[in-house]
Amino acid sequence: MSENIRKWPLWAGIDLVLIVLFALLGRREHEHALSISGILFTALPFLIAYLIMTLISRPWVTINRLWPTGVLVWLGTVALGLALRVAMNSTAALPFIIVTVLALGLFLMGRRLVCKLVALRSVKK
Repeated sequence: MSENIRKWPLWAGIDLVLIVLFALLGRREHEHALSISGILFTALPFLIAYLIMTLISRPWVTINRLWPTGVLVWLGTVALGLALRVAMNSTAALPFIIVTVLALGLFLMGRRLVCKLVALRSVKK
């Protein structure tokens, strides 16, 4: 467990970068300015939501788990992030919600799946 305690901030940092990448790709796709402040403003509600969901999930133990923690962090990040986005006077139309669920699912769950597959492969060696 001491190894997980030391490495969980790295994995959380990777997740945060993936959330910023989600915002960057969305802004680029919709031809919004790709300024650092614009990207961070778009990502901010989801970054806050991710941090909250991750910290309540005991990340030093669960940061790479797919089930149930990964699913809860993913869906919680989407739900709370969308709520925060609306509270910050931004829109959350149905197509955006769908893209958010799919993209953050791919990024957050995909990263965990890769970690699981690498861990399984290293155990088999």
